[in-house]
Amino acid sequence: MTINDLINKLNMEIVSNKVNLDKSVAGVYVCDLLSWVMSNANENDLWITVLTNINVVAVAMLTDVACVVIPESIEIESETITKAENEGVTILRSDMSAYEICIRAHELLREF
Repeated sequence: MTINDLINKLNMEIVSNKVNLDKSVAGVYVCDLLSWVMSNANENDLWITVLTNINVVAVAMLTDVACVVIPESIEIESETITKAENEGVTILRSDMSAYEICIRAHELLREF
């Protein structure tokens, strides 16, 4: 599955521009403790977090996750969006809860 598939199937909002929507998504990871994400997220995971500060972009780059998804339509700091765009990190937003995103993304991954 690609990020673009995820966006289209789950009706997600693209927050950061200038990103590669053809990047593969291989798994789902949910965590808000950045040090834990750095140690445990896998390359090409869809990372779901409620955190919206600039450090999210750094962790996304270190772990090479496919994209970051912010649940529940949480507002994202403009500094974070700018940094994500400059670094090529895809940030998406959804009105769904983290739980619902997990379930639906897991189902989609099984289809691909």
